[in-house]
Amino acid sequence: MSGFESGAGAVRLAAISGAALDLDAHLRAVDDPRMGAVTTFVGRVRDHDPDAAEAVVALEYSAHPDAPATLARLAAEAVGSSGALVAVSHRVGTLAVGDAAVVIAVAAAHRAEAFEVCRTLIETIKTGLPVWKRQLEADGTATWLGLGG
Repeated sequence: MSGFESGAGAVRLAAISGAALDLDAHLRAVDDPRMGAVTTFVGRVRDHDPDAAEAVVALEYSAHPDAPATLARLAAEAVGSSGALVAVSHRVGTLAVGDAAVVIAVAAAHRAEAFEVCRTLIETIKTGLPVWKRQLEADGTATWLGLGG
C-alpha cells in the first residue's frame, strides 16, 4: 500500500506503564485521515477466574526490563505490511477489579485489517510479552501466572 507505514514506523505508542491507561490517548495516537476503520481492545481485571477458588480482588503485574522493547516489536510484527497504525500499552503495579490492564487501538484503511492486527497483537502479548501477574483472591490466596496466563 503506497504511502502507508509498516512495521516499527506504524507503532505510534508502545508502553509499559504504572499509571492508569487512557483509551482516548491511544485513539489520538492512531488518528489519521487515511484510515477508515479503528478497532480497540481493553483488557480489564475481572472479579473471577476459572482456576480461582474465591473472588479475584486484584492483580499485581510486574514486567521484565525488556518488556517495552518487546511490546514495540510485537506491535510492529502484528502490523506487518498491513499499513495499520497501532497504539498499545500494558499496565504494571496493583490493579483493582475493573482497571484496564491492556489497551490497544488500531487504525487501518479497512475494518478487516484493523480487526486482524488488533487480534493478532493481543494474542501475541498473552504469549510473548515478559509480564507476569499475581492474582489476589478474597481469602488472601495469591497465585503467580506467567507468559500465556
